[in-house]
Amino acid sequence: MTPEHPNAALTRRVFGAFGKDAMQISAALCRDIVWRVPGTTAMSGEYRGRREVVEFLRRTGLETGGTYGSELHTVLANDEWGLAVYRAWGTRNGIDMDVDQAFVIRFHDGMWKDVTAVPLDAVFDAFWS
Repeated sequence: MTPEHPNAALTRRVFGAFGKDAMQISAALCRDIVWRVPGTTAMSGEYRGRREVVEFLRRTGLETGGTYGSELHTVLANDEWGLAVYRAWGTRNGIDMDVDQAFVIRFHDGMWKDVTAVPLDAVFDAFWS
């Protein structure tokens, strides 16, 4: 069996730290990371730098009263690119969400350099609007 690529292992660690260990997440991010969330929702936008990204991730918990969660399904990665498909769930403003989503990740020196969130269901927009 071929060993897992280090960037895939990094992505698994980041997902394992969501909602639990902001310092571990921050350490996995390049200082100049760019994180994009498409659309026109309350969470949409472009977040730049570790501080903005960690604050954005913290907001997912605040906006959902602590109900937001995620579970990694699949991760594929090489030296430069990664794809993480995951399930996300939570409740916000009386709307329940339980959808599959994806991150397209660009790596640099073993850290996340650029992340684009890719909602795979229209419920995402209704949930975060």
